Amino acid sequence: MRLNQRVAIITGAAQGIGAACAQAFAAEGARVVVSDVNEVGGTALVREIAAAGGTAVFCRADVGERRDAERLVAHAVEHFGRLDVLVNNAGIVHAAEFVDLAEEDFDRVLRVNLKGSFLCAQSAVRQMLAQPPRAGSEGSRGVVINMSSVNAVLAIANQVPYTVSKGALNQLTKVMAIGLADKGIRVVGIGPGSIATELLKTAVLTSEAAANRILSRTPMGRLGEPAEIARVAVFLASDDASYLTGTTLYPDGGRLALNYLM
Repeated sequence: MRLNQRVAIITGAAQGIGAACAQAFAAEGARVVVSDVNEVGGTALVREIAAAGGTAVFCRADVGERRDAERLVAHAVEHFGRLDVLVNNAGIVHAAEFVDLAEEDFDRVLRVNLKGSFLCAQSAVRQMLAQPPRAGSEGSRGVVINMSSVNAVLAIANQVPYTVSKGALNQLTKVMAIGLADKGIRVVGIGPGSIATELLKTAVLTSEAAANRILSRTPMGRLGEPAEIARVAVFLASDDASYLTGTTLYPDGGRLALNYLM
């Protein structure tokens, strides 16, 4: 098991990519703190993980609140004694044309997607620095994984705050990585393409024409599955990725490589 006995917090884990990450981490031996504002979905996932033989607990947290971010880390330490991995997965979208976008909606998206990742990472890193390195880790103190998007590089016209937040998250990944490299903490990102989640269905796949547009710009000709992103997260959290920091990997079905529609 690649994550045996490591303690991981996964935000936005009640469904979609976050839930897939929680299940994959638990299957690889991690003890997982499932976090979300959705208590019903989060606690149901904890039961699923336990039924599959894994170890998980739930902690409700609004990642945009510092006190919740701190309480989330304290919850992990209270239950499992330490913290080894944080997956900043919580994210929201708001669709509007640029001239119609309300200030409060811009702020709301950045509060979760960017500020929430900063607050959770800061709390997590403080704990990682305060605890001894994991046994046999050669000084490695922890890993932070920021869930970005291909839209950190590309853009969708009516997804202004989401695109801005993910671009900024890529820079947060870089600046954290260089600031923490000599302290034994790796910081990496994942930039998924179009993944078959509830978020994609409600924000993008609003019609057959919209679905066709998505597939036309994905060379592999299909949506990705949450489990495929989760496997990338497991790799990045494991010792297999021990020389990776400051970079974002893009499991996108070839989308970033495509510069015109076939």
